[in-house]
Amino acid sequence: MSREILLLVDALAHEKNVDKNIVFTALEMALASAAKKHARDDIDVRVAINRDTGEFKCFRRWLIVDEDVVEDPKYQITLAEAVKQNPQFTSGEYVEELIEDVTFDRIGAQSAKQVIFQKIRDAEREQNLSDFLERNEQLVSGVIKRMDRGNAIIEFGKLEAILPRDQMISHENLRMGDRVRAYLLKVDHAARGPQLILSRTSASFLVRLFEIEVPEIEEGILEIKAAARDPGFRAKIAVKSNDARVDPIGTCVGIRGSRVQAVTGELAGERVDIIQWSDDQATFVVNALAPAVISSIVVDEEKHSMDVVVDEDNLAQAIGRGGQNVRLASELTGWQLNIMTVEESHEKNEEEAASICQLFVDKLDVDEEVGRILVEEGFSSLEEIAYIPIEEMLEIQEFDHETVDELRLRARNVLLTDAIATEEKIGNASEELLALEGMDIDLVRELAIKGISTQEALADLAADDLVELTGMDLDRASKLIIKAREPWFT
Repeated sequence: MSREILLLVDALAHEKNVDKNIVFTALEMALASAAKKHARDDIDVRVAINRDTGEFKCFRRWLIVDEDVVEDPKYQITLAEAVKQNPQFTSGEYVEELIEDVTFDRIGAQSAKQVIFQKIRDAEREQNLSDFLERNEQLVSGVIKRMDRGNAIIEFGKLEAILPRDQMISHENLRMGDRVRAYLLKVDHAARGPQLILSRTSASFLVRLFEIEVPEIEEGILEIKAAARDPGFRAKIAVKSNDARVDPIGTCVGIRGSRVQAVTGELAGERVDIIQWSDDQATFVVNALAPAVISSIVVDEEKHSMDVVVDEDNLAQAIGRGGQNVRLASELTGWQLNIMTVEESHEKNEEEAASICQLFVDKLDVDEEVGRILVEEGFSSLEEIAYIPIEEMLEIQEFDHETVDELRLRARNVLLTDAIATEEKIGNASEELLALEGMDIDLVRELAIKGISTQEALADLAADDLVELTGMDLDRASKLIIKAREPWFT
């Protein structure tokens, strides 16, 4: 029997290309399963095979537990009983008893065989998956083996992967037997064994296809800096050339459009706009919104947004059908883009100027004429008035030295008063608000300024209200509101 075990392990390890230890472990599990069936009782069995001689022993075992948590005497033994056998035992270890003269009938042998082959199949699959992942192949090409609830099971080599319905291009009709290419989106370890999840809608799939079609990208002459997709309809990629002699757009398009057409064909006719990357973000946005002609751009660094001004004739083109063009351009550049006409831009600028002028009138206690002069000279906040070099303010023709000094003093006094009031509001914030999970001092300060200084006041808000007040993402806002409302339900 011992020699037969060693021969079996050698044969299976060689045939399935798996480590011998995996086969030994599978065999131990199989023999333990068979021994349990032979015992005709519900017991815990461990089998140990000597890796050198092939001899094996069977043990019945009991888990050592604290006396007050014994749930099943068939599987557990108290620590007090265990130390009678060996004082060295501790909770969590096992007490084992050798099972003599174990023989396996036909049913036990058949069961053992099933366990062995299942374990080896799992190990073989793990090995194939490990080999695949080590090669870092992000693009998968295979055949649809079957359709399962709208998901496609793709077979490639010795592996299978899932192309979920929501990762397929919406209007393409995939069938069993079709050959498809897809991007390896992730490895899902939550399923029974690691599962490869593919995507044909990911922006990374588009990037990878261009890397295959355009050798200059692999050579490092060109770089794809960003990509955005409306899968199956339209996409944008931003390309940068590392060689001034190479035109990035023409190179990606190819002779008579051959390269971009090859990518479009793989993506069910998806139209791809190739954009030239620029380190200057305003220029990059202008390129991303092409072919629309941009009149001007106003950048708001704080909100990470840009007001893009176009004339009436270019408005529809800049926005695109259903907002597609501006949405893709925003995703590509990472900026929030607000498209507006020249007239709308003028109206917005006038409203903002009037608002800032009123701020100066109210806070600095000056007349509207002084407020208007400050706005026209480019001042937009009290901080600028308080701390700008005095020489720059003295360049304003309408102001003399005394006026400038007085304006700067008033601005600093207002800022100081506001800072003290803010600290008082923070001081009044309840300890329970400060201790709320997910809260931090900066957020407490921001909420206090806006009149939210207690947990109850926070709980009264909707998640959307909190997003509007602070600009945080909806997920964090929802969690904070739920935490704030916990006392309502206890």
